[in-house]
Amino acid sequence: MTNTRKHSERRVALAFMAHPDDAEMTCAGTLIRLADLGWSIHIATVTAGDCGALSGTPEEVSNVRILEGTKAAELAGGKFHCLKEPDGRTVYDRQALQKSIDLFRDIAPTLVITMPMSDYHADHEITGQLGRAASFVYAAPNASKQPLIPGSGVPYLYYCDGHGGRDRIGQPVEPTTRVDITGQLDQKTEMLACHVSQREWLKHHNGIDEYLSAMRNYGAERGRECGVAAAEVFVQHRGHAYPTDDLLSELFPMSGQTSQPGA
Repeated sequence: MTNTRKHSERRVALAFMAHPDDAEMTCAGTLIRLADLGWSIHIATVTAGDCGALSGTPEEVSNVRILEGTKAAELAGGKFHCLKEPDGRTVYDRQALQKSIDLFRDIAPTLVITMPMSDYHADHEITGQLGRAASFVYAAPNASKQPLIPGSGVPYLYYCDGHGGRDRIGQPVEPTTRVDITGQLDQKTEMLACHVSQREWLKHHNGIDEYLSAMRNYGAERGRECGVAAAEVFVQHRGHAYPTDDLLSELFPMSGQTSQPGA
């Protein structure tokens, strides 16, 4: 059974990520396009990325990375939020889930992009689990003490691309949805450049030098798959109670795009 629903009058998009640069790596081009259509944009992270540094205390690193995330979100006209769970030690427990639900309750998103539940980083996978759970239950009156915003409900849910287009064991991710971000790539790069603290860390720990070029090159690789200069790809969650019509493809149609079975 499909669940095709009328688009809500609320146009609120939430990128629910693990670390402060994840949205800029994976879905910022799509967020920019949504903002250009008048959507309210929110970027939230479960952690402040306090392990993503070669020096500095967790508090010092967190403060730097939250400032970077805030600046990047502002470049897309968005707001940044952080749940401040411990980086590299994110777990799916009642505390983290309640904090996630409360955040969703405050924002009441109608479209959510979260992290893949199979990816190289366990924080990403747990974030995807938290995002799925919070998106499903946040509108239940008893799920949170936060006020219930009119129009709250189960949102459109998408998982962003795995690192390098692969899951946790190196198998290819098969997208359901592709978004042309050719016109947004420079602004996406500017957003990612806000995370200047990450250049040396990514080079040392992940073996990624020139992370801006790496992001642009990967966007071009995904773009070549669908005949555009740069693209972002997603897997839509189409399980029970979630909308099954592909809203992103409807908003940003791409010639030759085809749908694959959802998550």
